[in-house]
Amino acid sequence: MLLLALIARRLLSFPAQKPADYAAAGPAFELRRHLNGPLTCDGMIYGPTGRVTSRFSARMEGRWDGESGRLTEAFVYSTGSRQDRAWDLRIGNDGRFTATAEDVIGEARGVISGATIRMTYRLRLPAEAGGHILSVTDWLYLSEGGVILNRSQLRKFGIKVAELFAVMRPAEGTKIG
Repeated sequence: MLLLALIARRLLSFPAQKPADYAAAGPAFELRRHLNGPLTCDGMIYGPTGRVTSRFSARMEGRWDGESGRLTEAFVYSTGSRQDRAWDLRIGNDGRFTATAEDVIGEARGVISGATIRMTYRLRLPAEAGGHILSVTDWLYLSEGGVILNRSQLRKFGIKVAELFAVMRPAEGTKIG
C-alpha cells in the first residue's frame, strides 16, 4: 500500500509535470522579454516537513545581447544573510536554453513551453548551509499580467528536502518588453 502511494504521488504530483502539458497555455513566455530589466522577487523556502524554514526577497536584473543574457540576483533572507547569483543564459533551438552560475554544477537545462519554463540543474549549497549538492527542478509560470510564479523542488538522492515558492514581477515603474 505504501509503495502504491509513493508511486501515485510521483506520477500525479509536481514531478509528473511535463513542458508539453503547458504548450497551449498563454501568454507565451519569452526569456528576453519577461526576464529583462529590473525585477523584484519575494518568496519562501519550505523544509522537508512542509514548514516554512526561510523567507527572502530579491532584486534581479536581466540584460540581453541577442541569444545570450545575464540575470543577476541579490537575495536578502529573513535571517539577514545575503546571497548573490548571476545566471548566464543562452537561448537554443526548439524552446530550449542553457544556463550556468557559479554554484551550479555543470549546465542547467531549460525548456520553454507556452506560459511556462522548466529548468533542471544541480546546485551546490553554500558552506554555511552544509555545502550539499541538490538536484533542482524549477517551474516558472507566467501570468496574464506579467507576474512570474516560481515553484521549485530540491532533492537529495531523489528525496525532496526543500521546496521554494516565489513571485517575481517587473520592478515598480518598469514595463514589460
